Amino acid sequence: MAEPKASDRLKAQRYVAMNRRARHDYFITDTVEAGIILTGTEVKVLRLGQASIQEAFASGKDGGIYLINAYIPEYQQAGTHLQHETHRPRLLLLHKRERDKLLGAVKREGMTIVPLGLYFNKRGIAKVELGLAKGKHKADKREAIKDRDWKRDKARVLRDRNR
Repeated sequence: MAEPKASDRLKAQRYVAMNRRARHDYFITDTVEAGIILTGTEVKVLRLGQASIQEAFASGKDGGIYLINAYIPEYQQAGTHLQHETHRPRLLLLHKRERDKLLGAVKREGMTIVPLGLYFNKRGIAKVELGLAKGKHKADKREAIKDRDWKRDKARVLRDRNR
């Protein structure tokens, strides 16, 4: 059996879970990559691509930032006593300056921290992409949809004109 190549393992980032709704519901002002502390069965489930961060958010607690309400299902091949909690708070690993910046923005400006994606980096380490976000109102969402539709129509007209 052939040895796996290093290039196979060093492929581009592979998203396990994405929060597509976050960019629709929030203005994302800044993004940060954070590590996440996981148990062995959680990593195995993530490698299978089974996770959801649709209802998740990050919050400050005990001097750290935790990912709250992220759903990582139980690992079916493990025994019943080796399972992890599916919705447990998971500690995020950030530099102190990044952590203080995020928590300060949440306290001062009424912003929130939302996870945008959960993926494995090139070294195979689980990472969470966090966004510093401010909520959109209904009119803002309509404006974003109108802009997106206009850009699509404009590109279609220009493409047809060049034929």
